[in-house]
Amino acid sequence: MSQNAGGMINRPQKNRKTNKSETIVAKKQSDNRAVNSFTKYDNVKNFDEGLAAVKLNNKWGFIDKTGQEVILRKYDFARDFSEGMACVELNGKYGFVDKTSREVVPCKYQDAEGFFSEGLSKVTLKGKDGFVDKTGREVIPCKYDFALDFSEGMACVRLNGKYGFVDKTGREVVPCKYDGAGSVHEGIAAVELTNKWGFIDKTGQEVIPRKYDFARDFSEGLAIVTLKGKEGFVDKTGREVVPCKYDDAESFHEGLAAVKLTNKWGFIDRTGREVIPRKYDETHDFSEGLAAVKQNSKWGFIDNTGKFLQINGMK
Repeated sequence: MSQNAGGMINRPQKNRKTNKSETIVAKKQSDNRAVNSFTKYDNVKNFDEGLAAVKLNNKWGFIDKTGQEVILRKYDFARDFSEGMACVELNGKYGFVDKTSREVVPCKYQDAEGFFSEGLSKVTLKGKDGFVDKTGREVIPCKYDFALDFSEGMACVRLNGKYGFVDKTGREVVPCKYDGAGSVHEGIAAVELTNKWGFIDKTGQEVIPRKYDFARDFSEGLAIVTLKGKEGFVDKTGREVVPCKYDDAESFHEGLAAVKLTNKWGFIDRTGREVIPRKYDETHDFSEGLAAVKQNSKWGFIDNTGKFLQINGMK
């Protein structure tokens, strides 16, 4: 766990697809028409919301699933569609286009988040962050030193070195007075003041006292907290469901959380009971009933009982 220089909680970025070059293999659709085999582009991205970004001769545009170029290749860069909009770059400036190729947000910003979250996208102008809506209107002026994306109707912002929260109208619901903060998750956000972390609700009311050395977002009703170099979990009442005794921990996913002690990882349930013994060198979170684990320099998958997934053809 770490925090950036400004005190903001670092958290994994949203799953944005990379611009790996790929060849899209022609398929037969149900009406037996073949989708074109796109082997002429210098770079392509995956399809999102029915369109894919493609690059040829250093210019990006978009095609549909028939291979028709529906947004002309004229941009220096393009990102995937999100909530009906795609971020594009032209002459070093960023804006957004819709699926009809209309530039809803003109390419005038020095940076843009690249996707819409809850109907708004973060943009940067003259070194300051603000938010635009899908009509291109700057609903929150570019005046903040830093901002996180909207989550549950609120965004964490930094002004003059202090953190607070704004709603979608730009109203500062929680004044910029904290030394650090994270996004709202499950109605609660972690905040730091005078080197101690606690939690506030969406009105700014302190619901878990600031007594921890660090705190992370809530997930499945529990949040990781750090005290004297050890990690545990608290619930929304502030009760330490899992004492701060682990060297490292990850958030709960599908009812289980990875924990580390004496260089070995295992999994606990929401009561703190160790349901999968600590014997792995590395682990990933559970997803769709399985988690990747590393043991003796090899990776495999286990289910929520700790049983290894049998790989076909492998002994």
